[in-house]
Amino acid sequence: MSQALDIDHWNLDCEFNNTDHHTDVNGVDRLIVRRGQPFTISLYLRSGNYQPGGSSLECIAETGPQPSEQYGTRASFGLSANIDTSCWSAAVTSPPGDMVTLSICSAPDAPIGRYTLSLGRSGRIEFILLFNPWCPGDAVYLDNEQSLTEYVLSQDGIIFRGSYKYPISTPWNFGQFESGILDVCLKILDMNPKYMANPGKDCSGRRNPIYVSRVLSAMVNCNDDKGVVLGKWTGGYEGGVSPMFWRGSVEILQNWDTHACQPVRYGQCWVFAAVACTVFRALGIPCRVVTNYLSAHDTNSNLVIERYIDENGQPISSGDMIWNYHCWVESWMTRPDLKSGFNGWQASDPTPQEKSEGVYCCGPIPVRAIKEGELTFKYDAPFVFAEVNADVITFMKKKDGSTSNVTSATTVGQKISTKSVGSDTREDITHLYKYPEGSDEEREAFEKAKHENKLLQRQHQNQGLHVAIKVTSDMRKGCDFDVFAVVTNNTLSDKLCRLVFGSCAVSYNGILGENCGFKDLLNVELSPGAERRVPLRLNYSKYGGLLTEDNLIRLAVLLFDYNTGESTLAVRNIVLDNPEIKIRVLGEPKENRKLAAEITLQNPLPEPLENCCFHIEGANLTGGRVISERLYKFPVIFTNREHRRN
Repeated sequence: MSQALDIDHWNLDCEFNNTDHHTDVNGVDRLIVRRGQPFTISLYLRSGNYQPGGSSLECIAETGPQPSEQYGTRASFGLSANIDTSCWSAAVTSPPGDMVTLSICSAPDAPIGRYTLSLGRSGRIEFILLFNPWCPGDAVYLDNEQSLTEYVLSQDGIIFRGSYKYPISTPWNFGQFESGILDVCLKILDMNPKYMANPGKDCSGRRNPIYVSRVLSAMVNCNDDKGVVLGKWTGGYEGGVSPMFWRGSVEILQNWDTHACQPVRYGQCWVFAAVACTVFRALGIPCRVVTNYLSAHDTNSNLVIERYIDENGQPISSGDMIWNYHCWVESWMTRPDLKSGFNGWQASDPTPQEKSEGVYCCGPIPVRAIKEGELTFKYDAPFVFAEVNADVITFMKKKDGSTSNVTSATTVGQKISTKSVGSDTREDITHLYKYPEGSDEEREAFEKAKHENKLLQRQHQNQGLHVAIKVTSDMRKGCDFDVFAVVTNNTLSDKLCRLVFGSCAVSYNGILGENCGFKDLLNVELSPGAERRVPLRLNYSKYGGLLTEDNLIRLAVLLFDYNTGESTLAVRNIVLDNPEIKIRVLGEPKENRKLAAEITLQNPLPEPLENCCFHIEGANLTGGRVISERLYKFPVIFTNREHRRN
């Protein structure tokens, strides 16, 4: 009869185990391991010695408040001759003696979270179990070391904003390994309504990254629950800060945690996506932030964005919108719930736009399902498909109440972007979401998605009058500059047209502001094959006070053909970039030593900047805090001086 081991004390070997499991950046003061991979602890016996075949040890691993073998949140196992990585198992790897080296392995599909492990009657240890993208048996397995470094271990990244003609990279500190952040991420799971309703079932669901993705998509926003961030797209930001203020996820997650799970005010799409990315990576799911330029928001699921303008080309509000850009996340996992071929990147969107199964969440949906037009796949395929493929139809509402179609060349889903692996450059991943425009594969995907409007549009594009909007390289914030409407007559007859050229401030999600400049030409003559450039001067004295924090101006040209009565519309958003902040490290950086840096900013405006503040943060550099340095005045640009701060 075997004798139970009498354990006196133990050593969890946290530094060795955490390093082996790629969790040492979280710290080595507690045991944090990944599923499906063995970890080793040392047991020191109170009496007796370990004898192969003559000693026994009953191990019980439990997670959640209601551990159950039925739910998979409780596992009971004894000593085996060897570790079995397909299930919970334990094996002694040391020779006989009063010190036992015990190797333990969790199942590769075990629920993630906080665990207690009982070792017979005399030992009870605690550890955290995470997803394991290094384990071939895990549903989040990613077989590329560079991608694992980028999408799991990297704490900083780039989020692309601006416009599709001029993408702007915004640095972001994800900070998933900063002190306390993992605990906040686990708390997010514990605060979700499904856990509140049935904690045993919810904890069981945490074995499945599809389930976890859906929970996180709902919990990063606070529309239905005690989620992390409150969105705000209009009006001021009283009671909080502008979404533009944030440069990292750490302070947001810390604020939510320390203020009794009250939502952090305020966020917009890139903030929701970035916070979600932090939580995904912290839990071990490979994740990246994606930006879709000219992103459609289809409110009635007909794959059509209906825009209305008046006879002067001015927009009339409607439910459907085209966002200048929209950010979501992709996470890497298998999809055993779908037919084969749809593993890999899955799109999830934590920005609260439309409800899914009664909750403000979206996804995960395989990116390939969007490309192939598989709109019956889970979850929320029609909404994401519309974001990158919706048809845009423009109507003119006339004074007499009638409406007419307006030809428009707006195409949604442009330059879908993410940060490249191992560099700060932009990777264009549009081809993962869409086949080349006009290709046979695109036609098949549209037919499968029943997207007849787009197919008809391809067949009946106007080849007569063509309108485009051009800009010049001297287009800078703080300056006066020209933009141009370029009209081309591709017909064989003379044309007499009315041209309306307008501009207004606009937010990134398509909400329009005040007029920045306007021109109405009643008699534009064009001979066959002729081209005419019509300039519109934008003066800083007018547009400067109208810009939103997005620095966007919407340009629109409406061309009315007197001969045929047809109208053609061209729309383009331009972005006026903020001045570059330059950072120069002073001296040689050394670990655990203070680091000095010089920050330089040149004021591009013809007026002083007053009461300014630099906010600095960096992964494992500022202790998870934002360092603020207030400056009271920036000189104007004509002094040819730059402002530096050490």
